[in-house]
Amino acid sequence: MVETFFAWLHVNSWTEFWWVAIGLGGQLLFTARFLVQWIASERAGRSVVPLAFWYFSVGGGLVLFSYAVYRKDPVFILGQSMGLFIYLRNLWLIHAEKRQS
Repeated sequence: MVETFFAWLHVNSWTEFWWVAIGLGGQLLFTARFLVQWIASERAGRSVVPLAFWYFSVGGGLVLFSYAVYRKDPVFILGQSMGLFIYLRNLWLIHAEKRQS
């Protein structure tokens, strides 16, 4: 049973299984950010990017960056690190604007 499940996930150990679970958790955070953005936009009747979008982005980016490092995937590592920089910069700009107000 476990061997069939591992084969389906393309993993060879419990360590790899847990890393796949972590990677899926990061992907769920990214899905949540889009749901948050969509709901906020529907409620406002215009395109809105709520603060929670950026926090879900950072959370998902950190988890997926960790997963990419474990998998030693340079393309995925580079992509997630650039995304993390952008998400954190947006949060910085939002908080700096609030401090000025």
